Amino acid sequence: MRTLISDVLVIGAGLAGERAAIASAHAGLDVTMLSLVPPRRSHSAAAQGGMQASLGNSVKGKGDNPTIHWLDTVKGSDWGADQEVARIFADNAPIAMREMAHFGVPWNRVEGGPRDVYIKGKKTTIVEDHEKEGLITARDFGGTAKWRTCYTADGTGHTVLYAMDNLAVQLDITIHDRMEALSLIHEDGACIGAVVRSLRDGEILTYLAKATVIATGGYGRLYGESTNAIINEGTGSAIALQTGLVPLGNMEAVQFHPTGIVPTDILVTEGCRGDGGLLLDVDEYRFMPEYEPDKQELASRDVVSRRMKEHMLKGKGVQSPYGEHLWLDLRHLGEEHLTTKLREVYDICMYFIGVNPIKELIPVRPTQHYSMGGIRVNKDGMAYGMKGLFALGEVACWDMHGFNRLGGNSLAETVVAGMVVGRKVAAYAKTAELNANVSLAETFAKEQVDKIDHLLNNSGTENVFALKDEIGQLLTAHAHIFRTGEGLEKAVKGLKAILGRVNNVKVSSTAPGMNPELSQALRIEGMAKQAYIIAKGALLRTESRGAHTREDYPARDDKNWLNRTLASWPAGADEPEFNYEPVGPLDLPPGDRGYGGGQMIPMDLSLEEYNAKVDAAQKALGKQATSEPIGVSLPKEAWREESPYKDAK
Repeated sequence: MRTLISDVLVIGAGLAGERAAIASAHAGLDVTMLSLVPPRRSHSAAAQGGMQASLGNSVKGKGDNPTIHWLDTVKGSDWGADQEVARIFADNAPIAMREMAHFGVPWNRVEGGPRDVYIKGKKTTIVEDHEKEGLITARDFGGTAKWRTCYTADGTGHTVLYAMDNLAVQLDITIHDRMEALSLIHEDGACIGAVVRSLRDGEILTYLAKATVIATGGYGRLYGESTNAIINEGTGSAIALQTGLVPLGNMEAVQFHPTGIVPTDILVTEGCRGDGGLLLDVDEYRFMPEYEPDKQELASRDVVSRRMKEHMLKGKGVQSPYGEHLWLDLRHLGEEHLTTKLREVYDICMYFIGVNPIKELIPVRPTQHYSMGGIRVNKDGMAYGMKGLFALGEVACWDMHGFNRLGGNSLAETVVAGMVVGRKVAAYAKTAELNANVSLAETFAKEQVDKIDHLLNNSGTENVFALKDEIGQLLTAHAHIFRTGEGLEKAVKGLKAILGRVNNVKVSSTAPGMNPELSQALRIEGMAKQAYIIAKGALLRTESRGAHTREDYPARDDKNWLNRTLASWPAGADEPEFNYEPVGPLDLPPGDRGYGGGQMIPMDLSLEEYNAKVDAAQKALGKQATSEPIGVSLPKEAWREESPYKDAK
């Protein structure tokens, strides 16, 4: 059995993983990256709309700054975010965007003079400042006070990922693709590497490192309908969960994007609505202004998805053989705009569903898109419960998104967290000693070899693909946009039954390497456990916050639920353990988001009383020590002159 050693091991080679690897390589460390697919095929490449950063170059972004960006992010999270982490993100996003330009990203730029745009459905002429000519421009996105979404047409993820991958090659970072991590190797609460299976030939290898980083993306494919790539099955969060020591945070916080196209569920970017696209019902009537008179189509994603679902429940959806949907109208934007700034949307519609958006309406429906939850980490990106293990990007609960993330914030998070957390990883690896316990590594590897042998040779009768479909059906039916106690209890019961069946899976194909059935069988237990945590966490959270909407508990309850769910699964246990921690230090007191409506139950503590318990409560639940004290990156009440909350108590 081969053992490979490096200073830093990065599992996942999308944007977050590559940017973290680059930070360690810049620090002179030896870095190895693992990826299920060639890095340029990572799901990051599918991101379309852009990255938020308060550059303020466009005339519609004039006056923007990190404080306003932070305010939008905290409000968008429905006060579920760690406000200090959101501040770290907002402060560093402009730096990261300019850095990306230096790395070769061809951002769209300001063109001075007049141009026509659509704002709230009306064609409007704006005049860009000639003095800003050539600087990075921005488009409008949901839930923001300013235009701040930096973009490259509608292929932002593609261009940024290619730039990152070019730099990774230049820095001689070792990249092993078609490799899947099966488990983490750990001892005495410290991670020392991972057990990995080659998807080419089935070889089992062990990788040892001073620091291990998980950056494998989200768990969207737990759902039957998702905009995610088929590789997004929660593999990174599953191997953290199976340690029994690392908790997952806010797994019930699942985002549904308003515009997945029907029937493929491929995403068409929020940039469509940011550029002036309209949502229409079966009568081709524009309904969003009735629900959200101010933000209209550009309320935050949880709100727009909820309003779309409400409208369909009123009988205003379009019936089709592929299910009910609504329409996205881009026709008024014109051919030039659709074939330049929205060219990927144009191609997707033409080639995947045979719709020409220049002339025809696009069928869309809210579709699972993003996971706000993930591996719980501190503000330095180190996992709760395990030293030497870091996570960043969608797989992590850092937690700048809370219960709803704003469009453009997650793609920006990949490079901002890659930059910020990547430096913390490098600093840790520079001082840590390598634990080259090959005997321990072989013990962990043997567990996986035995598991594969069991799957190939047992007398089980369960089909792994059928189990996967059942998981997706239960989540889609009962843990979707609208949730009820009754439905969630059905999901919990059904998922518990599936967990009892995973050990009875039989793999009929014996190919050692490229064997999709075996790969799925190795993942199915982790998928079922995460699905169970989503459903059980949603059942236990008796309130509505952001993307978590309980019809039987419609109020956001800051008195009882201004906290973050932590779920861990002790080794050998039949059930996960649920704990709750404060969301983090509060600077902006909980208030109304300014859109979305809804009831609120106010907190019964002062900010001082709430903040006094944060650090100790989080440490008691496994938070590792941070490089700086809690709260130092959160300037006190900097928001007062920038927001409608300036008189808040």
